[in-house]
Amino acid sequence: MFQAIQDIDFYILDFLQTMARSPFWDRFLAFFTSLGDPFMFVCYAAMLLVITKTRRDGFMVSGGMLTGLLVGELLIKNLVRRARPCWIHPEVELLVKNPKDYSFPSGHAMTMTILCIILIYNHPKLAYGLIPAWLLLVYSRMYLYLHFPSDILAGIALGVIIGILTIKITPKIEKMIEKRKNKLTFTPENKEE
Repeated sequence: MFQAIQDIDFYILDFLQTMARSPFWDRFLAFFTSLGDPFMFVCYAAMLLVITKTRRDGFMVSGGMLTGLLVGELLIKNLVRRARPCWIHPEVELLVKNPKDYSFPSGHAMTMTILCIILIYNHPKLAYGLIPAWLLLVYSRMYLYLHFPSDILAGIALGVIIGILTIKITPKIEKMIEKRKNKLTFTPENKEE
């Protein structure tokens, strides 16, 4: 089963290498994929946290990304330990730095999916810009021979689950914080007798 998936993965990747490569896309996607590096996602979350109007989004995105880091990057990647396509076929010229971590699931796909789901849920009009950026980012990971398509699909699935859970859990956490804040604030109603 695993070998059949790997064969399909390589078929798609090799097709992209032979049919879809061009100097323009090489430069553009090598740059674009760097916008999905972990440091960049930390910057995006920090920008959301700094601006008062988007602070709630920032907390949600940060919580979702932290969950993704723990589950996807630290747990699943180290359990599965799948080699990247560029490690298996080192003869393919890499246009970016060779990653050191394992391939499955794609951290870029997972984190971008978490970010998109949370921001589009809170601000639906952002979909017009975020969905094309998401598609380009996940495509760039395959185009650049860094991930198998099944890594991308797993990253997206994990990102969807974490994004939706973050959306569902956030109001409950906010209610708990509000309750605790009200208990600590002196009012005649909560005065101890």
